[in-house]
Amino acid sequence: MGRSLLTLSLLLSLYGTLGDAQVVRDWPVYGGDAGGTRFSPLARITRANVTTLVVAWRYQTGEPELDLARQPSLQVTPIVVDNVMYVSTPLGKVMALEPATGREIWRYDARVNPRGGFGDFANRGVATWVDTALKPGAPCRRRIYVGTVDARLTSLDGASGYPCVAFGVEGTIGLREGLRIPPAFPTAYQVTSPPLVVGDLVITGSSIADNSRPAPASGEVRAFDARTGALRWTWHPIPQDPTDPAFASWRNGSAARTGAANAWSIMTADPSRDLIFVPTSSPAPDYYGALRPGDNRYANSIVALRASTGRVVWHFQTVHHDLWDYDNASPPALVTVSRDGKPLPAVAQATKTGMLFVLHRETGVPIFPVEERKVPTRSVPSEEASPTQPFTTVTPPLSPHSFTADQAFGITPEGQAACKQMMAGLRNEGIFTPPSLEGTLAIPSNIGGAHWGGVSADNQSGVVVVPVNRVAAVVQLIPAKGFDLVAARQESSRLGQGYEYTTMEGTPYIMRRRLLLGPGQVPCTPPPFGALVAVSLRTGARLWEVPLGTPPMPPGVPAPPMNLGMPNLGGPIITGGRLVFIAATLDRTFRAFDLDSGKELWKAPLPAGGRSTPMTYEANGRQFVVIAAGGGNEFGFGDAIVAFALP
Repeated sequence: MGRSLLTLSLLLSLYGTLGDAQVVRDWPVYGGDAGGTRFSPLARITRANVTTLVVAWRYQTGEPELDLARQPSLQVTPIVVDNVMYVSTPLGKVMALEPATGREIWRYDARVNPRGGFGDFANRGVATWVDTALKPGAPCRRRIYVGTVDARLTSLDGASGYPCVAFGVEGTIGLREGLRIPPAFPTAYQVTSPPLVVGDLVITGSSIADNSRPAPASGEVRAFDARTGALRWTWHPIPQDPTDPAFASWRNGSAARTGAANAWSIMTADPSRDLIFVPTSSPAPDYYGALRPGDNRYANSIVALRASTGRVVWHFQTVHHDLWDYDNASPPALVTVSRDGKPLPAVAQATKTGMLFVLHRETGVPIFPVEERKVPTRSVPSEEASPTQPFTTVTPPLSPHSFTADQAFGITPEGQAACKQMMAGLRNEGIFTPPSLEGTLAIPSNIGGAHWGGVSADNQSGVVVVPVNRVAAVVQLIPAKGFDLVAARQESSRLGQGYEYTTMEGTPYIMRRRLLLGPGQVPCTPPPFGALVAVSLRTGARLWEVPLGTPPMPPGVPAPPMNLGMPNLGGPIITGGRLVFIAATLDRTFRAFDLDSGKELWKAPLPAGGRSTPMTYEANGRQFVVIAAGGGNEFGFGDAIVAFALP
């Protein structure tokens, strides 16, 4: 493995810094804290001075721009502990940086093959653990854990970047080994999110190519010994024990042969209660469920596991028998809800359906009521769509659940007419309309609603902030027999239709989908196309919402009378200065909003789209706010970690 080797002087400098009397206000976990609130009490940057923020330093990871259909995406949220920042990259590099200057201390290279054909070519960060059995200064006392996109889990010495060789085999565990269903092909099983560290356990999920076939790979969540890498427990999101109450929700023996239902997003933890919270995804394949009849419990759920054993404590399913790719992409956030003057421990889960579920942390019972409502069920032959789905009754949907041709948007009359024409003939009965042979309008689309950016929560104020998308998609199931897939893909590319085709091997259908976009790639849904929404944890009411992002206008077209917003992917943070920081949009801009009103107070250009979640920390008496800019593809190529601070 390659790395920039530390000289003796740098090592001495590093350890000298760790012994300083300086106080560093850290960001030690991907979500800011174990509960994933993405809140920092730091308040040097305030609503009064945020307009003076400037770039304090910029670090380039050095990863090259690659000519690939799916470009690597720099989605990392750095962590800062012990006055050292740690960042990771899509190609498997981990760097230690000085948080005050961005100077590189060391670099490790896992040498991920850039042409490995990865679907979601990203890495969102690392995790850390301290081995208290070792003396301060001992190698591998502070460890850094990284999961690479090619499904390896590696333990590194936080001070030098060398692998901790007592972990696994020479510091690494191959995560594709020992699965219930081995990957059908190498890139069917990846890791894109940082592991979760609780006690002396390192817990990992996985990212699975879940629309390729019914059994691309199984989606176990596994816990490994933080020192040795020995497997400590395994939990199956698709239950394998016939005595498990959820087993009966997989009819016709489908639990044994179905894959996915994995946890590819961020897991969070309540160490004091020995609980971890796992957001699970859809079972495979996403858009055809006839081979897995039933509600498919534990899939599309928030599951509370006993951290020490992996035993299920409770679960809450957000979508029954998913047919829309409505996996729980957003990390659960551990929040506090006030009821009758008493604080209740809770879990806030934003979903692709645009709903915000608030559940009791110890039982999973909804604190804000949820009801089962009838939804459309007519579908393709052999499919059995769920007759009901869960809906929140206090907090209204954060993203619309219906959209008619009369509401079609267009910057010009011609654009509006084109959108209406595209909608003609589509099944359109609102949210949860099943995929169909004639084509179904899916709203929200497969990118949400709320997406993997997730929520940020200020428990003192009782406010959560959620970025959402408000775009629709077209989904169609096409009989596979006799269908020329190659010709269809070529035709879609030639006409600029943007259809994504998936074979769904082992099923009678090919799936095709695309976002419902009119001329100039403008969404057909009413604006704003992307928004930032604040919700009260005290009442469940929406406090404010503002458009997020500003799309460029075609030449010669007058500016619209309102901010249209933009589709977005990435999360927010909240600071003690009552500010919300977020990038996430396609317009390559970093923004700060007033937590109380939603007013945009500051923005700065980025070298590429910030398809990531920022973080903040204090070093040398300055508060820094950092964002990774390099979202890839539509977000633009970039390899920059950009730190902002007051002058």
